[in-house]
Amino acid sequence: MSFPDGFVWGVSTSAFQIEGATSADGRGPSIWDAFLADHAGACDHYHRYRDDVGLIRDLGVSAYRFSVSWARVLPDGEKVNPAGLDFYDRLVDELLGAGVAPYATLYHWDLPQALEDLGGWPSRDTAHRFADYAAAVHERLGDRVDTWFTLNEPWVAAFLGYGAGRHAPGRTSPADAFRSAHHLLLAHGLGARALRAAGAAKVGTVLNISPVMTPAQVGDPARPLAEEDAEAVARIDVLANRQFLEPLLRGAYPDELLPVVERACGDLGHVRDGDLEIINQPLDLLGVNYYTPLVVQAQPSEPADPAWPGSEGVLFCTVPTAVTAMGWPIVPDCLTRLLRRLSGEYPDLDLMVTENGADFVDVVTGDGIHDVDRVHFLEEHLRAVRSAIDDGARVRGYLVWTLLDNLEWADGYRRKFGLYHVDFATQRRRPKDSALWYRDVIRRGALPPTRPKRPTLETVAARAGVSRATVSRVVNGEAAVSAQVRAAVLRAVNEVGYVPNAAARSLVTRRTNAVALVLSVPRPGGDALTAAVVQYVTSVLEGAGKHITLMLADTAESHRRIVAHVEAGQVDGIVLLPPERADTLAERLARTGVPVVLLGKPAITSLVPYVDVDNAGGAVAATEHLLAAGRRRIGMVCGPMDLVTVQDRLEGHRAALARAGLRPHLAFADLTRDSGAAATRRLLADDPSLDAVFAATDQLAVGALRGAREAGLRVPEDLAVVGFGDGDAASATTPALTTVRVPVADQALALARLLLSRLEGRSTTPVVLPTRLVVRESA
Repeated sequence: MSFPDGFVWGVSTSAFQIEGATSADGRGPSIWDAFLADHAGACDHYHRYRDDVGLIRDLGVSAYRFSVSWARVLPDGEKVNPAGLDFYDRLVDELLGAGVAPYATLYHWDLPQALEDLGGWPSRDTAHRFADYAAAVHERLGDRVDTWFTLNEPWVAAFLGYGAGRHAPGRTSPADAFRSAHHLLLAHGLGARALRAAGAAKVGTVLNISPVMTPAQVGDPARPLAEEDAEAVARIDVLANRQFLEPLLRGAYPDELLPVVERACGDLGHVRDGDLEIINQPLDLLGVNYYTPLVVQAQPSEPADPAWPGSEGVLFCTVPTAVTAMGWPIVPDCLTRLLRRLSGEYPDLDLMVTENGADFVDVVTGDGIHDVDRVHFLEEHLRAVRSAIDDGARVRGYLVWTLLDNLEWADGYRRKFGLYHVDFATQRRRPKDSALWYRDVIRRGALPPTRPKRPTLETVAARAGVSRATVSRVVNGEAAVSAQVRAAVLRAVNEVGYVPNAAARSLVTRRTNAVALVLSVPRPGGDALTAAVVQYVTSVLEGAGKHITLMLADTAESHRRIVAHVEAGQVDGIVLLPPERADTLAERLARTGVPVVLLGKPAITSLVPYVDVDNAGGAVAATEHLLAAGRRRIGMVCGPMDLVTVQDRLEGHRAALARAGLRPHLAFADLTRDSGAAATRRLLADDPSLDAVFAATDQLAVGALRGAREAGLRVPEDLAVVGFGDGDAASATTPALTTVRVPVADQALALARLLLSRLEGRSTTPVVLPTRLVVRESA
């Protein structure tokens, strides 16, 4: 597994994520300063760059890809700030002194706020401002920087920033997203021209490119597709990949893309004569950022995802495979497929993997940070790169994302991608095992012959000075160990970062390898979630070698039998789907000492680890959507108030109204459509000027639609209606129902993974998954 001579090893960072010093030496605000509240410190790289270059040197890399802050160089978008360029002058000199080649990226999403105020990327003028900025940076650094990248991931900047509103500047307009994408490409072309005119040696750009496939193709790439699935895959490939690759490398947009853009924008007036010739500049290098594939399938009733305008009828899927802490599926061989494809379609193009890395939960111990999962991730992806090279792909280098734990954009400081751990309270840097491993790979120019192993029982026993069996007894919580010995073992466990597993426990404890999947009778509309739990939990746990016992908890007698089954030691763990009404089953099972995980937040949140969705956040999104549409007399139909989910949704609704200076109008109901209709009639009787209804569930919302018709109101002209859950009926109502989508498959997968973590003795915390507003005709 050696790599070719001259292969470039490196790391990548971005200015906003590490520099901090957001108001130092004349730097102006960027769109991310306005978008994030807690961001100012980052890694304080601005003041600590010499030490950080020392870390880069210690790794032995030959290249460091950094980004230049546009807002630091041109704070107002026009006038150059010499002090801002001075910083990059010093950084480049420091890198060259350390024997590291500087690779400069000019735009990594931090547009000056002054230019956003003038229209941002939807404005054509921003592309011309970028060319001026590129020329200014090259004038200062061009004598020492050999390789220039114009843009980083224009899809993210355009579609998450201007289409979905998940990134700065937070706009939500499909038209703005497509215009931004075109103007970003135009900026690349104009910037590349400016750099070449100034004498730049190598000019490239960086795209986030993801293979697009169905769930079945993840494990079987050659799997034939039904016609509708093939169309879904092709359409998302156009939106994600070809929209950028083909203008850059062929000078034309894909024919399939233009009707989608025209529908979103009303016309194609933003694409002017000569633009594509400008965009199609010769590239010396294409940077490829790869993290995970896009997995989709046809779903006729599915509305377009806001990040993917034009994706109607396409479902973005979760697959039952290993994931990072961000929930991204880990599929290394997709990187091989991607690199093969690019070299096959563009055989004369040099490629470089400019970002590849993973967020995992790191544990700081007395003797280091043993991030074995990250090491495995990097090793498998480097094997994928090597395989692509063997197949003829022109891959010239590999840059890890990222050097330091940093400010991970909208996710703040909780994500950990770095090779070096950062204590943000003290700014202390510490190498993780992955940094030491990567250093050794670079020194040998090859992957090591053996793979890293997790600390074992023997490691802990040697550190604590006890027997292997004693460690196992402590791990299993047995009482026949003195307090002094227990403390010594637990201290050793923490120091070496040992994670107990099922094999360790089996030394002293009989294991059945059986898991009880305990199902309650699903609520109305809850069948899809129950079915997903059965499918995915069974798939993941059976893949981990577990036997699944399905048990129905529908009566007091069935509860008694389930508890007796668990107390008799017949199962190692329990996945519990609680009934809608409060009962004591979760509490009784928690007292057995057998690991339990729960679907849905319990009334007592410390009872057992659980998986839930952000019910309050979803209600906020629904209510704010109605407010943004000009609705001011908003009623809420609340389902039974003994349900924690309903309580959370009511809390979110009230919070959103309070911020708007409004008071709630409430009517209470049970879980049926009839009660939703009756509650809506009561709301309208109490306040005939009501102009919107938010219902705590889709069932209640369907009832609200009926109640509105019975009152002679038109939806949405007279009364807007929003539900919660995105059940099967939501897209089939008349009009189709605006609702809050809960991630069904993700909840099921999270339940399985949470139980596996408990079975392996890891500390577990609740998992709360985000929801998404799906806007349809009812609002």
